Amino acid sequence: MYSHRLIFSISILILYSCKQQPKHEEIALVETVEKTLFTASEVIEYKNFESKYVDTRHVEVFLPTGYDATSKEKYKVLYMHDGQNVFNAKTSYTGIDWGVDEAIDSLLGIQKIKKTIVVAPWNTVKKRFSEYMPKAPAALTSSPEAKATLKENTGYDDLYSDAYLKFLVEELKPFIDKTYNVSTKREDTSIMGSSMGGLISLYAICSYPEVFGAAGCVSTHWPVPVLGEAYIGTLPNTLPDPSTHKIYFDFGTKGYDAQYEPFQSHVDSIMSAKGYTEGANWITKKFEGADHNEKSWNDRVHIPLEFLLQ
Repeated sequence: MYSHRLIFSISILILYSCKQQPKHEEIALVETVEKTLFTASEVIEYKNFESKYVDTRHVEVFLPTGYDATSKEKYKVLYMHDGQNVFNAKTSYTGIDWGVDEAIDSLLGIQKIKKTIVVAPWNTVKKRFSEYMPKAPAALTSSPEAKATLKENTGYDDLYSDAYLKFLVEELKPFIDKTYNVSTKREDTSIMGSSMGGLISLYAICSYPEVFGAAGCVSTHWPVPVLGEAYIGTLPNTLPDPSTHKIYFDFGTKGYDAQYEPFQSHVDSIMSAKGYTEGANWITKKFEGADHNEKSWNDRVHIPLEFLLQ
Protein backbone atom coordinates (compact mmCIF):
# COMPACT_ATOMS: atom_id res chain seq x y z
CA MET A 1 0.00 0.00 0.00
CA TYR A 2 2.83 2.40 0.90
CA SER A 3 4.52 1.72 -2.43
CA HIS A 4 1.42 2.45 -4.50
CA ARG A 5 0.64 5.65 -2.64
CA LEU A 6 4.23 6.81 -2.60
CA ILE A 7 4.45 6.41 -6.39
CA PHE A 8 1.49 8.76 -6.75
CA SER A 9 2.93 11.19 -4.22
CA ILE A 10 6.38 11.41 -5.66
CA SER A 11 5.19 11.57 -9.27
CA ILE A 12 3.09 14.63 -8.49
CA LEU A 13 5.93 16.32 -6.61
CA ILE A 14 8.47 15.58 -9.34
CA LEU A 15 6.25 17.44 -11.78
CA TYR A 16 6.25 20.45 -9.47
CA SER A 17 9.95 20.20 -8.65
CA CYS A 18 10.90 20.04 -12.32
CA LYS A 19 9.18 23.38 -12.83
CA GLN A 20 11.75 24.86 -10.46
CA GLN A 21 14.48 24.55 -13.11
CA PRO A 22 15.76 27.99 -14.19
CA LYS A 23 14.85 29.13 -17.68
CA HIS A 24 18.46 29.82 -18.53
CA GLU A 25 21.24 27.27 -18.11
CA GLU A 26 23.96 29.89 -17.98
CA ILE A 27 23.65 32.40 -15.18
CA ALA A 28 25.92 35.43 -15.08
CA LEU A 29 27.30 35.67 -11.56
CA VAL A 30 28.67 38.90 -10.17
CA GLU A 31 32.18 38.99 -8.80
CA THR A 32 32.38 38.90 -5.01
CA VAL A 33 34.06 41.97 -3.58
CA GLU A 34 35.04 42.95 -0.07
CA LYS A 35 33.82 46.25 1.31
CA THR A 36 33.63 47.73 4.76
CA LEU A 37 30.54 49.81 4.13
CA PHE A 38 27.61 49.49 1.74
CA THR A 39 25.49 52.53 1.01
CA ALA A 40 23.16 50.66 -1.33
CA SER A 41 21.73 47.16 -1.11
CA GLU A 42 23.63 44.43 -2.89
CA VAL A 43 23.30 40.74 -3.72
CA ILE A 44 26.59 38.87 -3.57
CA GLU A 45 26.67 35.51 -5.32
CA TYR A 46 28.95 32.63 -4.42
CA LYS A 47 29.24 30.23 -7.31
CA ASN A 48 29.35 26.47 -6.64
CA PHE A 49 29.53 26.64 -2.86
CA GLU A 50 31.11 23.34 -1.84
CA SER A 51 29.79 20.91 0.75
CA LYS A 52 30.72 17.51 2.08
CA TYR A 53 27.06 16.76 2.74
CA VAL A 54 25.22 17.81 -0.44
CA ASP A 55 25.87 18.74 -4.06
CA THR A 56 27.52 22.09 -4.74
CA ARG A 57 25.17 24.98 -5.45
CA HIS A 58 25.14 28.72 -5.88
CA VAL A 59 24.47 30.78 -2.76
CA GLU A 60 23.25 34.39 -2.82
CA VAL A 61 23.63 36.84 0.06
CA PHE A 62 21.58 40.03 0.24
CA LEU A 63 23.04 42.98 2.14
CA PRO A 64 20.45 45.70 2.77
CA THR A 65 20.94 49.39 2.11
CA GLY A 66 23.34 50.84 4.62
CA TYR A 67 24.89 47.50 5.58
CA ASP A 68 27.83 48.31 7.85
CA ALA A 69 30.48 45.65 8.44
CA THR A 70 31.90 47.64 11.36
CA SER A 71 28.68 48.43 13.19
CA LYS A 72 28.37 47.26 16.80
CA GLU A 73 24.76 46.35 16.04
CA LYS A 74 24.78 42.83 14.63
CA TYR A 75 22.45 41.94 11.76
CA LYS A 76 19.81 39.25 11.91
CA VAL A 77 20.09 36.44 9.34
CA LEU A 78 17.24 34.95 7.30
CA TYR A 79 17.98 31.74 5.39
CA MET A 80 15.72 31.12 2.36
CA HIS A 81 15.44 28.09 0.09
CA ASP A 82 15.07 28.04 -3.72
CA GLY A 83 17.57 30.89 -3.89
CA GLN A 84 17.29 31.37 -7.65
CA ASN A 85 13.71 32.58 -7.11
CA VAL A 86 14.31 34.93 -4.19
CA PHE A 87 15.96 38.06 -5.64
CA ASN A 88 16.30 37.79 -9.41
CA ALA A 89 13.48 37.57 -11.97
CA LYS A 90 15.97 36.44 -14.62
CA THR A 91 16.87 33.27 -12.71
CA SER A 92 13.41 32.59 -11.29
CA TYR A 93 11.68 29.75 -13.12
CA THR A 94 8.47 31.79 -13.50
CA GLY A 95 10.23 35.00 -14.51
CA ILE A 96 8.98 36.62 -11.29
CA ASP A 97 11.04 36.62 -8.10
CA TRP A 98 9.95 37.00 -4.48
CA GLY A 99 11.32 40.55 -4.33
CA VAL A 100 12.76 39.89 -0.88
CA ASP A 101 15.54 42.43 -1.39
CA GLU A 102 13.09 45.24 -2.11
CA ALA A 103 10.80 44.12 0.70
CA ILE A 104 13.61 44.06 3.27
CA ASP A 105 14.81 47.51 2.27
CA SER A 106 11.26 48.89 2.40
CA LEU A 107 10.51 47.37 5.82
CA LEU A 108 13.82 48.66 7.17
CA GLY A 109 13.00 52.10 5.80
CA ILE A 110 9.79 52.27 7.84
CA GLN A 111 11.39 50.55 10.85
CA LYS A 112 9.10 47.52 10.79
CA ILE A 113 11.95 45.00 11.09
CA LYS A 114 15.43 44.79 12.60
CA LYS A 115 18.52 45.01 10.38
CA THR A 116 18.76 41.73 8.46
CA ILE A 117 20.77 40.02 5.75
CA VAL A 118 19.29 37.21 3.66
CA VAL A 119 21.16 34.04 2.66
CA ALA A 120 19.58 32.09 -0.20
CA PRO A 121 21.11 28.78 -1.33
CA TRP A 122 19.75 27.60 -4.69
CA ASN A 123 17.97 24.30 -5.13
CA THR A 124 19.70 21.72 -7.33
CA VAL A 125 16.55 21.00 -9.37
CA LYS A 126 16.89 17.20 -9.63
CA LYS A 127 17.26 16.70 -5.88
CA ARG A 128 14.86 19.42 -4.80
CA PHE A 129 12.20 16.99 -3.60
CA SER A 130 14.77 14.71 -1.97
CA GLU A 131 16.42 17.59 -0.10
CA TYR A 132 13.27 19.40 1.00
CA MET A 133 11.05 16.46 2.04
CA PRO A 134 11.54 15.84 5.77
CA LYS A 135 13.11 12.49 6.54
CA ALA A 136 10.68 11.82 9.34
CA PRO A 137 9.47 9.49 10.61
CA ALA A 138 12.62 7.57 9.68
CA ALA A 139 10.90 4.21 10.06
CA LEU A 140 8.74 5.10 7.08
CA THR A 141 11.06 7.16 4.90
CA SER A 142 13.90 4.63 5.23
CA SER A 143 11.77 1.56 4.68
CA PRO A 144 12.59 -0.75 1.74
CA GLU A 145 9.26 0.12 0.12
CA ALA A 146 9.92 3.86 0.34
CA LYS A 147 13.48 3.51 -0.93
CA ALA A 148 12.37 1.43 -3.92
CA THR A 149 9.66 3.93 -4.82
CA LEU A 150 11.98 6.89 -4.42
CA LYS A 151 14.56 5.24 -6.65
CA GLU A 152 11.98 4.47 -9.33
CA ASN A 153 10.52 7.96 -9.39
CA THR A 154 13.42 10.28 -8.54
CA GLY A 155 16.52 8.31 -9.46
CA TYR A 156 17.64 8.43 -5.81
CA ASP A 157 16.74 5.87 -3.16
CA ASP A 158 16.80 8.21 -0.19
CA LEU A 159 15.73 11.57 1.18
CA TYR A 160 18.56 14.04 1.77
CA SER A 161 16.85 16.60 4.00
CA ASP A 162 19.00 15.71 7.01
CA ALA A 163 22.13 16.20 4.91
CA TYR A 164 20.77 19.48 3.52
CA LEU A 165 20.17 20.81 7.02
CA LYS A 166 23.69 19.78 8.03
CA PHE A 167 24.95 21.80 5.07
CA LEU A 168 23.02 24.84 6.28
CA VAL A 169 23.96 24.52 9.94
CA GLU A 170 27.49 23.10 9.86
CA GLU A 171 28.88 24.64 6.66
CA LEU A 172 26.92 27.61 5.32
CA LYS A 173 26.04 29.23 8.65
CA PRO A 174 29.64 29.19 9.96
CA PHE A 175 30.78 30.80 6.70
CA ILE A 176 28.13 33.52 6.99
CA ASP A 177 28.90 34.09 10.68
CA LYS A 178 32.59 34.53 9.88
CA THR A 179 32.18 36.63 6.74
CA TYR A 180 29.44 39.08 7.71
CA ASN A 181 28.58 41.30 10.66
CA VAL A 182 25.77 39.10 11.96
CA SER A 183 24.40 37.87 15.25
CA THR A 184 24.85 34.17 15.94
CA LYS A 185 22.01 34.06 18.46
CA ARG A 186 19.06 31.74 17.91
CA GLU A 187 16.57 34.59 18.27
CA ASP A 188 18.29 36.41 15.42
CA THR A 189 18.37 33.44 13.03
CA SER A 190 15.31 32.59 10.91
CA ILE A 191 14.53 30.26 8.01
CA MET A 192 11.81 30.49 5.35
CA GLY A 193 10.58 28.90 2.15
CA SER A 194 7.50 28.07 0.10
CA SER A 195 5.79 24.81 -0.84
CA MET A 196 8.39 22.07 -0.23
CA GLY A 197 10.50 24.93 1.13
CA GLY A 198 7.84 25.40 3.79
CA LEU A 199 8.19 21.78 4.83
CA ILE A 200 11.98 21.93 5.11
CA SER A 201 11.77 25.22 7.04
CA LEU A 202 9.53 23.62 9.65
CA TYR A 203 11.75 20.54 9.71
CA ALA A 204 14.76 22.82 10.26
CA ILE A 205 13.35 24.60 13.33
CA CYS A 206 12.21 21.25 14.76
CA SER A 207 15.56 19.55 14.09
CA TYR A 208 17.76 22.47 15.16
CA PRO A 209 15.77 24.47 17.74
CA GLU A 210 19.04 25.71 19.22
CA VAL A 211 19.99 27.31 15.86
CA PHE A 212 16.74 28.68 14.39
CA GLY A 213 14.44 30.86 16.45
CA ALA A 214 11.78 31.42 13.79
CA ALA A 215 10.45 29.70 10.68
CA GLY A 216 8.33 30.99 7.81
CA CYS A 217 6.33 28.27 6.08
CA VAL A 218 4.65 29.80 3.04
CA SER A 219 2.11 27.72 1.06
CA THR A 220 3.42 24.62 2.82
CA HIS A 221 2.94 21.53 0.64
CA TRP A 222 1.35 19.25 3.23
CA PRO A 223 -0.60 16.86 0.96
CA VAL A 224 2.15 14.37 0.18
CA PRO A 225 0.33 11.02 0.45
CA VAL A 226 1.85 8.87 3.17
CA LEU A 227 4.91 11.07 3.73
CA GLY A 228 3.08 14.35 4.37
CA GLU A 229 0.59 13.04 6.88
CA ALA A 230 3.29 10.94 8.54
CA TYR A 231 5.45 14.02 8.98
CA ILE A 232 2.56 15.99 10.49
CA GLY A 233 2.22 13.11 12.94
CA THR A 234 5.72 13.81 14.27
CA LEU A 235 5.00 17.44 15.15
CA PRO A 236 3.47 16.95 18.63
CA ASN A 237 6.82 15.54 19.77
CA THR A 238 9.19 17.69 17.70
CA LEU A 239 7.84 21.26 17.65
CA PRO A 240 10.23 23.58 19.52
CA ASP A 241 9.47 25.36 22.78
CA PRO A 242 6.88 28.12 22.16
CA SER A 243 8.52 30.28 24.81
CA THR A 244 11.62 30.68 22.64
CA HIS A 245 10.40 30.16 19.06
CA LYS A 246 7.84 31.50 16.60
CA ILE A 247 6.38 30.02 13.42
CA TYR A 248 4.48 31.52 10.49
CA PHE A 249 2.16 29.59 8.15
CA ASP A 250 0.00 30.72 5.25
CA PHE A 251 -1.84 29.41 2.21
CA GLY A 252 -3.89 30.63 -0.73
CA THR A 253 -7.02 29.23 -2.35
CA LYS A 254 -5.94 28.53 -5.94
CA GLY A 255 -3.72 25.92 -7.60
CA TYR A 256 -1.89 23.61 -5.20
CA ASP A 257 -2.82 25.93 -2.35
CA ALA A 258 -6.49 25.00 -2.73
CA GLN A 259 -5.64 21.63 -1.14
CA TYR A 260 -3.92 22.97 1.96
CA GLU A 261 -6.59 24.26 4.36
CA PRO A 262 -7.63 20.95 6.02
CA PHE A 263 -4.01 19.96 6.53
CA GLN A 264 -3.14 23.39 7.91
CA SER A 265 -6.11 23.25 10.27
CA HIS A 266 -4.75 19.97 11.64
CA VAL A 267 -1.33 21.52 12.11
CA ASP A 268 -2.91 24.56 13.77
CA SER A 269 -4.58 22.30 16.35
CA ILE A 270 -1.18 20.73 17.09
CA MET A 271 0.37 24.19 17.47
CA SER A 272 -2.32 25.22 19.93
CA ALA A 273 -1.96 22.01 21.93
CA LYS A 274 1.80 22.55 22.08
CA GLY A 275 1.24 25.93 23.76
CA TYR A 276 1.67 28.34 20.85
CA THR A 277 -0.50 31.46 20.93
CA GLU A 278 -1.85 32.63 17.58
CA GLY A 279 -1.00 36.24 16.92
CA ALA A 280 1.93 36.16 19.33
CA ASN A 281 4.46 33.42 18.60
CA TRP A 282 2.46 31.79 15.81
CA ILE A 283 0.49 33.06 12.82
CA THR A 284 -1.58 31.21 10.22
CA LYS A 285 -3.04 33.30 7.40
CA LYS A 286 -5.38 32.44 4.53
CA PHE A 287 -5.17 34.55 1.37
CA GLU A 288 -8.29 34.36 -0.78
CA GLY A 289 -7.50 34.16 -4.49
CA ALA A 290 -3.78 33.62 -3.96
CA ASP A 291 -2.16 31.01 -6.21
CA HIS A 292 0.84 28.74 -5.76
CA ASN A 293 3.52 30.81 -7.46
CA GLU A 294 6.15 33.50 -7.02
CA LYS A 295 3.76 36.29 -7.97
CA SER A 296 1.50 35.46 -5.03
CA TRP A 297 4.45 35.09 -2.66
CA ASN A 298 5.90 38.38 -3.90
CA ASP A 299 2.57 40.09 -3.18
CA ARG A 300 2.58 39.05 0.49
CA VAL A 301 6.22 38.40 1.42
CA HIS A 302 6.30 41.54 3.60
CA ILE A 303 3.86 39.87 6.01
CA PRO A 304 6.02 36.89 7.08
CA LEU A 305 9.14 39.06 6.95
CA GLU A 306 7.67 41.53 9.42
CA PHE A 307 6.59 38.72 11.76
CA LEU A 308 9.91 36.85 11.63
CA LEU A 309 12.29 39.82 11.77
CA GLN A 310 10.80 42.09 14.41
